[in-house]
Amino acid sequence: MNRHSDTGTIDQCSRNRAPGRLGVGLGAVLLIAGCTANYGPSAPASVASPPSAPVGAATAPASTRVDLVEPSFSDPTAITNPLFPRVGITQVIQLGAEGEEQLRFEVTQLTETKPIEWNGQSVETRVTHFMAYADGRILEVARDFYAQADDGSVWYFGEDVFNYENGVVANNEGTWLAGRDGPPGMIMPADPRVGDVYRPENIPDLVFEEVTVMSTGETVDGPRGPVSGAVLVQEHLMDGTIEDKVFAPGYGEFRAEVVSLDELYGVAFAAPTDAAGGPVPGELTTLSNGAAELRATQSPQDSDAMATTFDAMTAAWNRYREGVTSERLVSQMTDALEGLGTAIDAQDSADAGQAAIAVSHATLDLELAFRQIADVDVDRLKTWARQLQIDTAAGDPALVLGDVATLEAIWERVGHAIDPAGGEVIGAILVDLRAAADSGNLEGIPEIVATLAEALDGLVPAAQ
Repeated sequence: MNRHSDTGTIDQCSRNRAPGRLGVGLGAVLLIAGCTANYGPSAPASVASPPSAPVGAATAPASTRVDLVEPSFSDPTAITNPLFPRVGITQVIQLGAEGEEQLRFEVTQLTETKPIEWNGQSVETRVTHFMAYADGRILEVARDFYAQADDGSVWYFGEDVFNYENGVVANNEGTWLAGRDGPPGMIMPADPRVGDVYRPENIPDLVFEEVTVMSTGETVDGPRGPVSGAVLVQEHLMDGTIEDKVFAPGYGEFRAEVVSLDELYGVAFAAPTDAAGGPVPGELTTLSNGAAELRATQSPQDSDAMATTFDAMTAAWNRYREGVTSERLVSQMTDALEGLGTAIDAQDSADAGQAAIAVSHATLDLELAFRQIADVDVDRLKTWARQLQIDTAAGDPALVLGDVATLEAIWERVGHAIDPAGGEVIGAILVDLRAAADSGNLEGIPEIVATLAEALDGLVPAAQ
């Protein structure tokens, strides 16, 4: 993997560390980072006889390995392992940074499954949709495949990866598939214990990660309060990188840091784990409506009117933030409003429109506690449609291509939850957008986006 998503490494924590409380602040002892992978052919291999580790990779004695078994899969899509939930958790938002670059990850469980042929059997796997953003722009899209063995351990069967540069797919590095390229890898034991070692990816010269369980029974600060039973692991990657990760019940990958890369990210919200229920609070509606008004700015407006809208949004946030326990969501909204205020003070309507989009994204993350994920994703599409309008007006082909790719990726994960008739309309519009963006026909995009916005307003969700 070329990202955080499912495996990682950690800093040198004490292997005999007693269970305790792990904070989520920057000064906490947890360290994590993303994993790397390259792709290429390799002969299939049995988990019971795994291939050798890459030369120079840090490896543990075979006596400590808990993945030197051949798993059986009689009900592989019923993933009940609480430390790697792929049933019962629908969408996770992770926020963080690598140096000065802001990171955002959206992990969504799809309803579809994928059969994968391995070791003479067909294993049905769960499919997870992953999106990564750097400084608000698309960085990676992937589909990951998992199955739970009969003993409760979860196994990683591969991923399809699309890495983006300047709005287009630059490569598919990190792509691999069990059976075709090698064996699946254990990504979470049924009952992790200190000292356990396993390899989520185990195809030399292609992908390799070795994980050691450092501590169990930890308590971490979750988006809605303390979460007990967390596990701290250390990962060694093929290139020698070491990463720290925390996996928490009901969340899966919870927090990660890579000190050498100045990278830190973690869960900001998980649905439905952190859902609050009830109607959307009025303060969030004020933020949403205000952001929609300001992001629609096409030309300089009366500065007093913009300031009045902003003051109402700020007052609403100051009231609402007192009850928000997710530090990452608080930081995201506070930063977004600060940027919006700066643009309004400068009487720069263009910057205000762009900053309002950041407020819209932050508001939608907060609304996940009260709304259906599909409904929120439809509003994400509307926000990205507005972003596409801004980038088209700026005449930036790379940003336009990235916006279209983002719309396509979000639609891939939410389209199944939309009434088929409306879904066909959106699909056709996205095809038109792709054609216009690929041809560089920016002049034709505004009309298509206007059609898209109208169609999104009329969408009817399927039964949820």
